[in-house]
Amino acid sequence: MTAGLTARLDRISTNDRYLIVPMDHGLTMGAVAGLKDIESTIDGVTSGGADAVLTQKGIAPRVHANKNDAGYIVHTNGSTTIGPDENDKRMTATAEEAVRAGADAVSLHINVGSTYEPKQIEDLAELTADADRLGLPVLAMAYARGPGVEGDDPEALGHAVRLAEELGADVVKTGYSGDGDSFEHVCESTRLPVVIAGGSRGTDRQTIEMVRGAMDGGAAGVSMGRSIFQHEDPEAITAAVSAVVHDDRDAADALRTAGLVDA
Repeated sequence: MTAGLTARLDRISTNDRYLIVPMDHGLTMGAVAGLKDIESTIDGVTSGGADAVLTQKGIAPRVHANKNDAGYIVHTNGSTTIGPDENDKRMTATAEEAVRAGADAVSLHINVGSTYEPKQIEDLAELTADADRLGLPVLAMAYARGPGVEGDDPEALGHAVRLAEELGADVVKTGYSGDGDSFEHVCESTRLPVVIAGGSRGTDRQTIEMVRGAMDGGAAGVSMGRSIFQHEDPEAITAAVSAVVHDDRDAADALRTAGLVDA
């Protein structure tokens, strides 16, 4: 691992734990709640303890002045909910473009088990090669999705995270298997740091209990979007997640610390 890669991984984490807030959903879903005034949301989540935020490259000018010295990740593929197939993610940026946008890392989404898996494997392999030349970390968002694939199956999730390591990623994001015991298999399937996706927003307690379960199962943190940026108080929910990820608090204590006792 080069000095540059190590330094940039440090910029998107704290003591090898990761709290990343992806906000690339504007491409996918449009300017949904929490993303119209993305500047305020970025300020809130980074004030609450997020290690890094993630957007598409075009939003970079709206990120840097508001991220409170947190790290920045540029996402490099995407699709829309109104297009012919949301699973058909196409490339939107290169590693070099991400560097010009001021990124500390890049990310790419791959649906393992989908009909688009072959092309997305090629895209991830090309991105890791380009990023390696620049000393730029790669976050692979490797989901188990496709015909006959259960997205919370620990075997399928384990395959997805291992694929990310095999192709040269540095950190891998995947779905949660539902409990800490089954998630241990997922984390043991790779030597990469594994972070969980947030998925659709639940209650505050459900969100924090999910984070606690994942950490107990060996996760290195989270990469949570809608559960955080669409919250009524993004700073508070980020603080609650941070209390679990960075301070090893239990769910009830984390909620209480963030002032979300009744959530």
